[in-house]
Amino acid sequence: MIHRPALRLLAPLLLAATAMSAPAAAPTDIPVDPVIQMREHWLDADINAFNFRHSADMFETRAVPHGDSVRALPDGRTITPPPFQQGSVTYSYDDWARRTYTNAIIVLRDGKIVFEQYRNRSRPSDRFISFSMAKSITSLLIGIALDQGKIASLDDPAGKYVPELRKGAYGDVTIRQLLQMRSGVDYDERYDFGEKPSVAALIHRHAVVLNEERFADRAVGIGRAATPGSRFNYATLDTAVLGWVLERATGQSLAAFTTAHLWQPAGMENDAFWIADGPEGKGRELSGMGFNATLRDYARLGQLMLDDGLRDGKPVLPRDWIKQATRMISFAQPTPLGGRGYGFQFWQLDDQPGAYTALGLAGQFIYVHPQSRTVIVKLSHYPLPEPPHVMAETLAYFLQLTKP
Repeated sequence: MIHRPALRLLAPLLLAATAMSAPAAAPTDIPVDPVIQMREHWLDADINAFNFRHSADMFETRAVPHGDSVRALPDGRTITPPPFQQGSVTYSYDDWARRTYTNAIIVLRDGKIVFEQYRNRSRPSDRFISFSMAKSITSLLIGIALDQGKIASLDDPAGKYVPELRKGAYGDVTIRQLLQMRSGVDYDERYDFGEKPSVAALIHRHAVVLNEERFADRAVGIGRAATPGSRFNYATLDTAVLGWVLERATGQSLAAFTTAHLWQPAGMENDAFWIADGPEGKGRELSGMGFNATLRDYARLGQLMLDDGLRDGKPVLPRDWIKQATRMISFAQPTPLGGRGYGFQFWQLDDQPGAYTALGLAGQFIYVHPQSRTVIVKLSHYPLPEPPHVMAETLAYFLQLTKP
């Protein structure tokens, strides 16, 4: 991963009072809003194993209900997880799972469950935060909208669908460039709080925690740092713009479009939800980090992608969209985020031919390994900053799990 700088949690927010007459000192006996406090402590390492499956209790949400027809996930030949081996080091499976902060994990082989485990008092009914796995889901929705003709071309500029963006650098960035994280806008995925907070920190505070603005608002009028398409720069703001484009192009909220054209046609078993940056009528779904679903439904999503968008032989995703979306542009040199290449909001993390990953902060994975017809979903609770061993040990064990 994506050694992303930690999203340092906000200091307690100061409450101010104003009066119609002379200025008065702020009262000191009013506690901070407890909902804001919960959001500020969402990522705290000592409680995130619990928090990451209780986002609906902390944030505004938009429902993504399941349909009547559920895609079966039959049991396959059960495997016993092998010991983890790397060089001269061997750990038991349980030690590996704890070292890599596992909340829940499932392994599918040929569409059948061969291993499934819930840890830390998590349950099959829990809906876990995706963090940036949501970016890959947004990519699937872009493909569907393109296939429906709601988006005319991936080479259309974002400003065609969201005229407000024409005021700044995003206006003539194409949808393709947004999908590839090559917008060229002046934005760094750094969460620097303090006296001079970064743009990403300001967005996190004012949109995600306080719901005072929309996540994509700061895309309006933003400046340019590089020619669009010329360089990779991981930016959640790019995916927020994609979500805004989807909303305008389809005439539907992201949640409604997800429900009608992905979640229900794919045969998901449980309701999912998007976190939003404000209440109904004001907020917008967080397309870059806010999706929540059960472990098994994330596995169904991975199987859908492995099956090239088909469910029981019928298309849910456009033909060849997965091939397009996972056609990686290799990194010419190491990036601060790690990885080997990037497609349309999907990562190439290892050297396995054709393998790709939907990846989220703090160790959320949908790992697809086409050669072995394996899908692995691992939902984690890494502390931040991310311990240096967890990515290498996770990927090495995934490879062990793909073996017959």
